[in-house]
Amino acid sequence: PGSSVANPIDFLATGTAEQLGNIIDYCDQKFDEIDGMAVIFGTPGLFPIYDVYDLLDKKMKTSKKPIYPILPSTYTATEEIRSFIDKGRVIFSDEVVFGRAITKIKKSGLPAPQHPVLPEVATVRIREVIDSCEDGYIEPEKIQALLDAAGIPRIPEAVAHQIQDAVEAANNLGYPVVKKAVGPVHKSDVGGVMLDIKNDAEARDAFKTIMKIPDTTAVLIQPMFSGVELFAGAKREDNFGHMILCGLGGIFVEVLKDVQAGLCPITQEEAIEMIRGLQGYEILKGIRGQQGIDENIFAGILTRLSALLITAPEIFEIDLNPLIGNEEKIMVVDARINIKKS
Repeated sequence: PGSSVANPIDFLATGTAEQLGNIIDYCDQKFDEIDGMAVIFGTPGLFPIYDVYDLLDKKMKTSKKPIYPILPSTYTATEEIRSFIDKGRVIFSDEVVFGRAITKIKKSGLPAPQHPVLPEVATVRIREVIDSCEDGYIEPEKIQALLDAAGIPRIPEAVAHQIQDAVEAANNLGYPVVKKAVGPVHKSDVGGVMLDIKNDAEARDAFKTIMKIPDTTAVLIQPMFSGVELFAGAKREDNFGHMILCGLGGIFVEVLKDVQAGLCPITQEEAIEMIRGLQGYEILKGIRGQQGIDENIFAGILTRLSALLITAPEIFEIDLNPLIGNEEKIMVVDARINIKKS
């Protein structure tokens, strides 16, 4: 009498084992919207509470809904708690620890299938390219070959070492184009990306400017393509293998660290779960009149990335950043691959 029947139910310090059992049974049998019960039961140490913890153990065996025991009286009910644990139970010492644990479980994905079905890739071609590579970052032509062999769509591009070749490539691809430095790992940081080049004169000027950047060996030319910027990649971790990463590109991955990860290989279903776990997922769906992307296409790219890494474990790190996508297609715009065979 006098106890609160709201959530949480509070049956006061005078609560007995019998009363606790009645509350658990009622919540277990009468409320479909209740998924589980966190039972917090402590004591000031005035009397033993073995019967309460014995009752809790029995209800955990018979209840249809999971029961999470939170037993905070680790000093005043030491023997009772030890007896409860000796029955094979695990406890939480306070509700904060329990809250953190349940949050971790909620954020964890389902166990991966033992034999995931991955897309078919050109394994012979992938091995030919990898076997021809030395350790370190590989050149654009080999990156293109690996992406093509894995069936990962990329934007059309050409590499030019001479100014006239750059102009000819821009005409073949169609203006406006983008020009990027080949050589520097972080092109944008050194001014190695020039956008919206509209004609031959601008193409010549861009080539001259980019070739002056230290460590630049050539110029990469691509047609302009607009859409949502995305990120996909992977890194080989000691004792774990490759971790597949995905997120939105640009500020979302670089500043906000909005990234989801999964252990390679991942299935289409796991990839979808990763994509939907992003904080910026609403942007991918399309907001305020802006076009979104087809998440199934993005997930397919992640599974093909898995298949590439299974075939070529020598890939130490791969960044596809950005990919640009809309509701019809997603294409890799920039990529780098680091090989480490030893």
